[in-house]
Amino acid sequence: MINQTLHILLVDDDEADRLLFMDAIEILELPFIVQTLNDGIQLLDYLEGKDCQLPGFLFLDINMPGKDGLQCVKEIRSDSRFNGISIVIYSTSASEKDIEEAFINGANLYIHKPNDFNVLKQILAKAVLISRSSQGPPRHMENFLLKI
Repeated sequence: MINQTLHILLVDDDEADRLLFMDAIEILELPFIVQTLNDGIQLLDYLEGKDCQLPGFLFLDINMPGKDGLQCVKEIRSDSRFNGISIVIYSTSASEKDIEEAFINGANLYIHKPNDFNVLKQILAKAVLISRSSQGPPRHMENFLLKI
């Protein structure tokens, strides 16, 4: 599974954050396909598309126009077609309420967007490793909030 191509989908309305994410993930030198979308409405339309290639990893911002990331988690987890997707919340929000809601609704991991590029690279590598080895959401909150 280590050499298997990763299909990563990043949903974030901030273009600068999308570009930074792409730069960091490329440095990891993993076989990957990365697609980006701008908001939750685009995400749900994409997932419902006839020729949709489901991502293995969905990095999802919380604060987006239209439909926020927490609403998306609820909708994705309510549909068994999407059970194989690892959802990683990737947000500037450090709100305990947001973290708890993401956990309760079935996200696999929560990453508070770091301000340092090297930390971002480390945390993305750790998120991919953890998500690949886990079967479903973690059962303990201390394992849910990913830190370096």
